[in-house]
Amino acid sequence: MTELNFLDLFLKASIVVQIVILILISFSIISWAIIIQRSRILTGALKESSSFEDRFWSGEDLNKLYEGLSNRRDALSGSEQIFYVGFKEFSRLKQANPDAPEAIIQGSSRAMNLAMNREIEDLETRVPFLATVASISPYIGLFGTVWGIMHAFMGLSGAKQATLQMVAPGIAEALIATAIGLFAAIPAVMAYNRLSLRLNKLEQNYGNFIDEFTTILHRQVFGKHHQ
Repeated sequence: MTELNFLDLFLKASIVVQIVILILISFSIISWAIIIQRSRILTGALKESSSFEDRFWSGEDLNKLYEGLSNRRDALSGSEQIFYVGFKEFSRLKQANPDAPEAIIQGSSRAMNLAMNREIEDLETRVPFLATVASISPYIGLFGTVWGIMHAFMGLSGAKQATLQMVAPGIAEALIATAIGLFAAIPAVMAYNRLSLRLNKLEQNYGNFIDEFTTILHRQVFGKHHQ
């Protein structure tokens, strides 16, 4: 039995099938690059979130924590960035409107939520591309297969007697497009689901932190206001 050689099948395929295969291979390479990059970034973000919250709840003075983060302002991300933005806005509003505690809390909370939204947007960069690859790759591969099979049968138009041996190579060349389409789509959909779960967990962590930090700020500003 003759072994199937991918390069041989590719070179013998029609130009349309070759283009389809090249597109799908490109999709697969780009997808894997995104998967590796985003996995590392999201893993790092989860570790950073856990590490900062441990430090936050260790009892360290909030002013000292804020000053420490100010020294590396440009390197902040995740929970650190949310805390920095929130405490900065809290301090500014408390100084500008000391007799408006509700406005101070609302402004601080709003600033932290905006910071969280920016963080999530940065973290999910390129992730939707994986969903696109997962959804369209099988159809692109199927298109290449259908085109290749049509091309194979059209080649029999001048033959006096059609045999399986005459059609089989063309069909094999065509089916390789579907195989590559699935090869590109399956890892993409699995990675998209996994990365989406991590993003949801991070968003939940950030949201919980904002709620907890807002409660602390609420006690501070209202406690002093009622004294």
